Amino acid sequence: MFYERDEDRRAVVVLTPSESKRLIARAVVKISEVSEAMGSGRIVIIGSSTNAFVREELTGEDVDKFQSAVGRITKGELSAIKVEDRLSPLVLIDGLSKDITPKEALEGFTAKDVYVKGANAVDIDGNVGILLSSDYGGTIAMALGVVTARGANLIVPVGLEKLVPSVVEAAEALGGQGRIDFSTGEKVALMVLTSAKVVTEIEAIDILFGAEVTATHVASGGIGGSEGSVTLVLNGTKASVKDAFDYISNLKGEPAIYPKG
Repeated sequence: MFYERDEDRRAVVVLTPSESKRLIARAVVKISEVSEAMGSGRIVIIGSSTNAFVREELTGEDVDKFQSAVGRITKGELSAIKVEDRLSPLVLIDGLSKDITPKEALEGFTAKDVYVKGANAVDIDGNVGILLSSDYGGTIAMALGVVTARGANLIVPVGLEKLVPSVVEAAEALGGQGRIDFSTGEKVALMVLTSAKVVTEIEAIDILFGAEVTATHVASGGIGGSEGSVTLVLNGTKASVKDAFDYISNLKGEPAIYPKG
């Protein structure tokens, strides 16, 4: 039986996808490995809508979030942005932006460096899945061997709107681009990552507020502009829950992601 302490309190919060992305991004920049690499090390941030928020939080610059998403699901289709329209990935060395490619940055990667990659699926076991429209496997295929071999930090920010029952089963069901006969948009495969540091809204709450607040995912979805929303219950002491509730309340109104113009 669960016995509540007298000071235990609960709060219910709803986060739209953009609000979740902002919350997750603020947590990612607080991760010790990221902070240390900003001072002395290398950080590569690959384009994705969530990573655009991470990029903003690290640099203070305004980022075109729609153009940052290289592979995306938009207008009801799987699609990939044209090469000439893509926002270049961000490479930071000792906290300074460098005009080099992720591949060039990876050549000097060590165990203290950080590679940030978005995802398209996450499951309750902490596995993440990345959709591949490139038949060469894209940026994750290029980086994974180096990151794994050198013990570098692979961080994957991903919202719970992308929760699936099993990433492994999803990958098996897709099979690969060459096994798909019909597709709404691009044909894709799904790469499974099992060893990344995954940051969803739940981990974000833990990073930002510590053990005094726990978050539980209790509902998903919405209408009228709240499609894809995540509903969480926050539990903890009165003061800590109020702090977390107020913090999340201040994220409300984060604009949805649309093309500019």
